[in-house]
Amino acid sequence: MTRILHVLDHSLPLHSGYTFRTRAILRAQIAQGWEVRGITGHRHSAPWQQAEEMVDGLHFHRTPGAPATGNALVREWRDIAAHADAIEALVRQWRPDVIHAHSPVLNALAAQRVARRHGIPTVYEIRAFWEDAAVGNGTGTEGSPRYWLTRQLETHAVRAADAVAVICEGLKGDLIARDIDAGKIIVSPNGVDLDQFGTPVPRDPALTAALGLEGADVIGFIGSFYDYEGLDDLIAAMPALVRARPKAKLLLVGGGPREEALRAQAMASPFADHIVFVGRVPHDQVEHYYAQVDILAYPRKAMRLTDLVTPLKPLEAMAQGRLVAASSVGGHRELIEDGVTGTLFPPDYPAGIAASLEGLFADRAYWDERRAIARAFVERERNWSSNILRYEPVYQRLLGLPSRARAAA
Repeated sequence: MTRILHVLDHSLPLHSGYTFRTRAILRAQIAQGWEVRGITGHRHSAPWQQAEEMVDGLHFHRTPGAPATGNALVREWRDIAAHADAIEALVRQWRPDVIHAHSPVLNALAAQRVARRHGIPTVYEIRAFWEDAAVGNGTGTEGSPRYWLTRQLETHAVRAADAVAVICEGLKGDLIARDIDAGKIIVSPNGVDLDQFGTPVPRDPALTAALGLEGADVIGFIGSFYDYEGLDDLIAAMPALVRARPKAKLLLVGGGPREEALRAQAMASPFADHIVFVGRVPHDQVEHYYAQVDILAYPRKAMRLTDLVTPLKPLEAMAQGRLVAASSVGGHRELIEDGVTGTLFPPDYPAGIAASLEGLFADRAYWDERRAIARAFVERERNWSSNILRYEPVYQRLLGLPSRARAAA
C-alpha cells in the first residue's frame, strides 16, 4: 500500500482554509486506498496537543518542543532544523513512499533535507507564496530584503522538488516566469467536499430573528478578517447601498487581525445598525449562517497575493446555493465567470461594490438559474472527490524513479 507523508504548517483541530484543504486531501487519498499521515511544525499551536493523535479520523504527528526564539532568520532556521528532526524520526519509523510538503517554504526545506538522505521523492504544494502572504497579512513589505530572500528560498525549493503542485493557474504562471519547467507543475485547484458541505440547510427563523435580519436583503462575508480581504471597502459601500436598498444589511461572520478596526469603522458609519458582527462560529454551524445570506461578497484588494491565489470561500458559497459577488482580481477571475456563476466588480472601489450589489437585488428573476449554474460548476470542476485524481499520476511517476538515496548524514 502506498504511504504518503504530508508535511504541514498546521492542521486540525485548528480551523482555517489551510486545514480544511488538508483534511479534504487526506480524506480523499484514504478513500483511494492509500495510507496517509501528516506532521506539523512549530507553527501548529493547538491546545493540549499530543505528540501523535487522531483528529477527525486523520493521523497527525507533531514536532516536539517550543518555537525557537531570537531574530527572525535564526528563529526560522532553528524551526526548520527541529521540523526536519521530527520528520526524520517519523520517516525511519513509518517508511513513507512519497513526502508531500505543503507551503510555506519552511516545510519544503525541512522535508527535502530528510528526503535527500533517504532517496524519497518529494512533492511541494504551494497554496500561496510565503513572501506575498506576508505582505497580504501586513507582516512584510514587497521589495524588502526579507521579501527577496524568501522569494529565493521559494524558487530553490521548487527546483529541488521532484514535482510541484499549485492551487491555481496564477501561481503556475509565476513559477514558469522563474524558468521552472512547466512539465513538473500540476494545478490542483481548491475544491469543496460536497459530502460534508454540499447540502444547504434551510434558513433558521430563530437565528434570523436573533441576528435582526427579518425581512432584510442580506449581504454576507464568512471568513478571516485580513486586510487583503477588503472588508473595509465593503463597510464603506454600505451607506450608498442602504440609501438605494433600505432593507440591506451586512452580516460579517469570523474574526482576525482586522476585526477591531472593522468594528470601529462600522460603529462610525451612519448606517451602523445595518452592519452585524457575529464573531467566530463553530465550523459545524457555519452552514446555518450561509443560509441567512442572499449574496456572499468577497471584495479582495488588488495586490500580488490576490491576483495569484484563488480563495476557497466563493466555492463554498456556490456549493451552498448562494449568489457570489467579488472583486475582479486575478484569483477571483479564475473561479467566477462574470454574469454566469457570479458578479465581478472593480477592486478597491466602494461605490462599484454598492452599485453591483444594488443591481443584483434589483433583478431577482435570474437568481435561481445562476445559483444552479454555479453549483453545477462546483460539482463538475471543483469537487474534491475528482480533484484528488490529479495527484495520482504524479505519485505513480515519482514512485517509478530510480532510488536517489545518499549516505545518511
